[in-house]
Amino acid sequence: MTNRIHNFNAGPAALPLPVLEEMQQELLDFKGSGMSILEVSHRSKWFDDVINDAVARTRRLLNFGEDFEVVFIQGGASLQFCMIPMNLAVEGKSVDYINTGTWSTKAIKEAKTLKKQVRVIASSEDKDFSFIPNTFQIDENAAYLHFTSNNTIKGTQWAQFPSPRTVPLVCDMSSDFMSRPFDPKPFGLIYAGAQKNIGPAGTALVIIRKDMLERVPTDLPSMLKYTTFTEKNSMYNTPACVVIYVIDLVLKWLEETVGGLANMELLNREKGKTIYDLIDQSDFYRGTAAKDSRSLMNVTFRLPSEDLEKRFIADAQAAGLGGLKGHRSVGGCRASIYNATGLDAIRALVEFMREFERKA
Repeated sequence: MTNRIHNFNAGPAALPLPVLEEMQQELLDFKGSGMSILEVSHRSKWFDDVINDAVARTRRLLNFGEDFEVVFIQGGASLQFCMIPMNLAVEGKSVDYINTGTWSTKAIKEAKTLKKQVRVIASSEDKDFSFIPNTFQIDENAAYLHFTSNNTIKGTQWAQFPSPRTVPLVCDMSSDFMSRPFDPKPFGLIYAGAQKNIGPAGTALVIIRKDMLERVPTDLPSMLKYTTFTEKNSMYNTPACVVIYVIDLVLKWLEETVGGLANMELLNREKGKTIYDLIDQSDFYRGTAAKDSRSLMNVTFRLPSEDLEKRFIADAQAAGLGGLKGHRSVGGCRASIYNATGLDAIRALVEFMREFERKA
């Protein structure tokens, strides 16, 4: 325990300490099975209980009913970039996208590769993806409207989601999933790579409205059809068992220790405000995202020079504050403050930032 640091990595990212401790306690003998969770068959009652509990907790935390399915699909969010247009595009209709950065750009690229009728109805590329567009025209006849709720690299986040009347929303929530409550009814599909906010790397949690499954073409390969996963409870083949087990523990922590997503959002807002207040009061640190688009999950900032940034990152690591280097495509600094990153870590970071500025 004395060697644990405050973890600000963007993903794989911090996990709640109680989850790590429960994993440790159960590692050699899972639920009296005499086996580790690493060894338990995915066809066993032990794993049935794990995956069914993860689905049930997802339903309760997000407050949606039986009109949605919850599945776990390997390949992370990146595989979903192609599965979505393959499964949900409709002949004669456009598939619409809002481009707010790297992950939106990759999703658009995959839809174009599949030769779908792609329309980019809004983009923040003209200002280096530093803001969330708030002016766009929604085509109510589109097959779906895709957007990325939080942008890890540029540090922007949707405060309010788009609100079309009839077009189903499709959203990549990889980096802010389960960080706040929201109304799931407008969504046709939600997906989240686990490794940022709900577990380790190795799977995507996908929530799909049942009426969207009627669109799935019959001639797709089995492993690329959503119906394959919904019909087999994510066990058409061997799923990422250990990852799903950890996700279940994280959801249990959210539900029983944190007390649900409304409480989680309050804590996340306090964490974000603590760091952004320091940045706004300083002439030394500069935030890179527009203030009305700032992320509560990924705080991106710059220092007066790249040399100072390198020293900041190195000194922070030595002080037990890890993972503060910005994404390789943009440089600078980034503090990823997902659900599992506590207020103690935020306060330690802010104290370090003040002291670094004083000495610089």
